Amino acid sequence: MASSRKSKPSPKATLQAASAAAKRIGLALSGGLDSVVLLDAVCKTVQTDPNNSTEIWVFHIHHGLQKPADQWLEFCEKLAKKYRVHFDFRLLHFADQSQGNIEARARAERYDALTELCIEHGIEDLLLAHHQNDQAETVLLQLLRGSGVSGLSGMPLNRVNAYDNQFITLWRPLLNLSKPELETYAKEHKLKWVEDPSNQNTRYRRNAIRKDIIPRLEKIQPGAIANLARSADLLAQSQLLLDRLARQDGKHILQAQCLRLTPLLLLAKENKAAANNLMRYWLKLNDLAMPSQERLEAWWKDLMAVKTDSNLAWQHDEASIYLWRGLLQVANRKVGQWVFRDVPARSRSLGLPAGWVKQAQNQGLVEERLRLGAEKLQIKPNTPRKTLKNLFQESDTPPWERQAPLLYINDELIAVAGVGASYPHLVSTGKRVLPCWESL
Repeated sequence: MASSRKSKPSPKATLQAASAAAKRIGLALSGGLDSVVLLDAVCKTVQTDPNNSTEIWVFHIHHGLQKPADQWLEFCEKLAKKYRVHFDFRLLHFADQSQGNIEARARAERYDALTELCIEHGIEDLLLAHHQNDQAETVLLQLLRGSGVSGLSGMPLNRVNAYDNQFITLWRPLLNLSKPELETYAKEHKLKWVEDPSNQNTRYRRNAIRKDIIPRLEKIQPGAIANLARSADLLAQSQLLLDRLARQDGKHILQAQCLRLTPLLLLAKENKAAANNLMRYWLKLNDLAMPSQERLEAWWKDLMAVKTDSNLAWQHDEASIYLWRGLLQVANRKVGQWVFRDVPARSRSLGLPAGWVKQAQNQGLVEERLRLGAEKLQIKPNTPRKTLKNLFQESDTPPWERQAPLLYINDELIAVAGVGASYPHLVSTGKRVLPCWESL
């Protein structure tokens, strides 16, 4: 499934490309015109092909932001039964709808919920009903925000979404089809759908663009919607070239997921545009949002003023960026859980006695704790117990990663994430398990 954009394929051809290698696919169904058309087209493509055994799952996200939301859920569930496809849903809660950008919050939580549903049901491909008008609206929104090439590229036909070490491909099979084309399809096939009254509320920016701006643009320039979508295609191609340039410029600057400060500053001195491009590429590698031009300039001022051996910290996109020992890096979030992995019987690897661990679990004596200070651990034979501070220093662990999760069994420190397990508690024979910290 190579990521590409073609010049207006038929819905059937695009859907066949999206589901060609998938044993099962998911489809996001809001109940509106766009997603109902997508569902109908998918079912006609898959279910009428005797050689296609793809299993279809329909997912609905109940936002609870509108009074008729319960009716939409019921409508979608009935529609799934009509098409003889699997159905599941998620209910989202927005306690304070006045806080922050409710559009952005709802969109982000919707994607998270859809991704979780895909993982739960073993689905690697999710179909979304965005179309050409949505693409035009996205380009205009990004233009008003002052976005660069990446933002103006709009929505890709497909992209991979990484979540909990699993990968879901998001597909937009209708992206090259206009709203009037979808309406024509719906009328020809006598489809029914629900209308969201909030789509008429022009206090939301996207609705204002849809209702006020785009109709005027179409009067001034017929075909404006298609032209905006075409511009997004061209800018997406330009972004691919910019990414390739960033990899070339970063050949001696990029180090794993980090940036080496000294050569980065040299590049900025020689070619600021190239350095900005590399910085944005690095943020994308770390799954972080693009910064505003003002924020990027503020970062450059900090970097040019800081001493080589000094530390620096920024907050961006709910993540922490640190300069430590001449490297810019994004802090790893210690979100996860302790698990006990079985050690193979014939393995020479050490582990905790499985029976002892099981008994402690049954008695509720296994717990995760945060580091308080002065904790000690022996991780090697014939060595004394050392403070975690010394162990972290010996392993060159960055300061922001030293607040590591600790595993206690029966009030004894047994393991530290990123450090190791208590050597005196390990055995080499019998059924045994190894404590491991798994990030979520």
